[in-house]
Amino acid sequence: MLHAETVLPRPLEETFAFFADARNLEAITPPWLRFRITSDLPAGGAVHEGLLIEYRIRLRGITVPWRTRIERWDPPHAFVDRQLRGPYRLWEHLHTFEAVDDGSTRMRDRVTFRPIGGRLVDHLFVRREVSAIFRWRERRLGELLA
Repeated sequence: MLHAETVLPRPLEETFAFFADARNLEAITPPWLRFRITSDLPAGGAVHEGLLIEYRIRLRGITVPWRTRIERWDPPHAFVDRQLRGPYRLWEHLHTFEAVDDGSTRMRDRVTFRPIGGRLVDHLFVRREVSAIFRWRERRLGELLA
C-alpha cells in the first residue's frame, strides 16, 4: 500500500474539476512512462462512475496496455479507479479531497497494489518506482495548479 498527501493551492471544487477531466492524466504522469490514453473519452474528458479508460505505459522498455474503471465517483470528495488489465495483479487507487481553512485543498492518495512477481519484485523494484511516480506527480500538480 502506498499513501501520499499533498496540499494544492486551489479551492476544493477547482482541484476536483482538474481530476474530473481524464485528459489531465497525461499531464500528471511522468514522461519516462510514455503514458498515452488509447480509448475514446466522453466529451470534455468527463470522468464518471463506470468510465473505462484504456491507456498504455512503458515499463523497463516494454509497452504495457492498462485498463481501469472508475469504481466510485463522489464529487468533489473522492473517487476510486481500479485496474481491470495491466501490469499489476491488483491496483486500486483511492483519491480523496478535503478543503483546508486557507482555501487550498488537501489531496490524499491510497494505492493498494500487488505486483506480478510478488513481494520480492515489490521490494526490489516496484515500491521504489511507484513512490518515484507519486513524488513526480506531486511536483507536477504543484506546477499545474499553482
